[in-house]
Amino acid sequence: MASKAIAPIEQPRGENKKKNLGVEGRNRKVLGDIGNLVINPADPHANEPKRITRNQLAAIAQAAEKNKILVPDVVNGNFVAANKMEQAPKPAEHEVIVISSDEEAEVKEKRPLKGRKLRDRSKINVRTFSSVLSARSKAAGRSVPNDLVMNIDATDKDNELAATEYIDDIYKFYKLSEDDCPVHDYMVSQPDINAKMRAILIDWLIEVHRKFELMPETFYLTLNIVDRFLSMKAVPRKELQLVGISSMLIASKYEEIWAPEVTDFVCISDNAYVREQVLVMEKTILGNLEWYLTVPTPYVFLVRYIKASTPSDEQMENMVNFLAELSMMHYVTVSSYSPSMIAASAVYAARSTLKRSPFWTDTLEHYTGYSEEQLRDCAELMVSFHSAAPENKLRAIYKKFCGTDRCTVALMAPAKNLSAES
Repeated sequence: MASKAIAPIEQPRGENKKKNLGVEGRNRKVLGDIGNLVINPADPHANEPKRITRNQLAAIAQAAEKNKILVPDVVNGNFVAANKMEQAPKPAEHEVIVISSDEEAEVKEKRPLKGRKLRDRSKINVRTFSSVLSARSKAAGRSVPNDLVMNIDATDKDNELAATEYIDDIYKFYKLSEDDCPVHDYMVSQPDINAKMRAILIDWLIEVHRKFELMPETFYLTLNIVDRFLSMKAVPRKELQLVGISSMLIASKYEEIWAPEVTDFVCISDNAYVREQVLVMEKTILGNLEWYLTVPTPYVFLVRYIKASTPSDEQMENMVNFLAELSMMHYVTVSSYSPSMIAASAVYAARSTLKRSPFWTDTLEHYTGYSEEQLRDCAELMVSFHSAAPENKLRAIYKKFCGTDRCTVALMAPAKNLSAES
């Protein structure tokens, strides 16, 4: 007989699944104590870490100033002095101390815990972060402006380019950097040139500067490069003009977006030099200066001090620039006074010329760091240059500031209170 094929009996799908789960469950063990907790059934909060708030840390710092040291009492949730350390029970090895925020501690204090004493926070003297910064600033000697000093940066608080948070520190650094590259009396070491030849060169460079329509920063940096190079190396008379155009070429590359080319300076000098000579002199100047071109010139301080001369207008700004450029042409000013003092004296002489009362304010003294007595000698020298400008043969600066675009400030009468007769 043919045997019949017996079909396997199908079982419900859920049964196999349950059996498999049962086998797996018997093979696995539940994780127990891994050794970092001590179970105390009498206290359900025994395993919670003890927390130290920020105010408690501040109390530690305050006690440290009084030559007392506080240690945390993790049992009572408080602090004890160092001389009471024997009386305070030591924390168990399994207890963990966690520093938590004050807000988190306040939420936990609202929970009704038995046997817990709430501390009176009003009796805790906490030193804030701002008070620490104020104490450090006072210790560093930073003077706070008085009521008579105007905050000249208040209108620029939303201007990111003004850098109002750092502007005071920037100008403190500028004044410290003046001593790194001073211009000494170098004419005694120059056998072939003198102060008059330098004035002729500067007068010609002013015309070149106007011809190329360069920035004011370029002019002041050019003069700085010329004076620093002449104080390091003796230059023949026939190469003095070459030093001038090479210095302006360097300053243009540093300050200008579109600097004039070497051929432009060769043409402006009436082909007195060839292109290779300019390039060689440029390399010589940079080598002697060790490529140190980021220096505080008088223009850096003029921008800041004109802003401090409130109220300031276009006439005031042009008068300050006229006196500053006029003084830079004279060797005695550059060799005797620092750039910041030249800028501050130009503002003082300009206010005196325009009869702005008072001639020197608390705001100007605060931002410049100079008093009226300190600036008087340099300002009198500038006023004497202003008086002699109409009769001087070197008239490039005088003609520049006689134009209506410069408010014709050169045609105004010099300051009487700073004149030689007074």
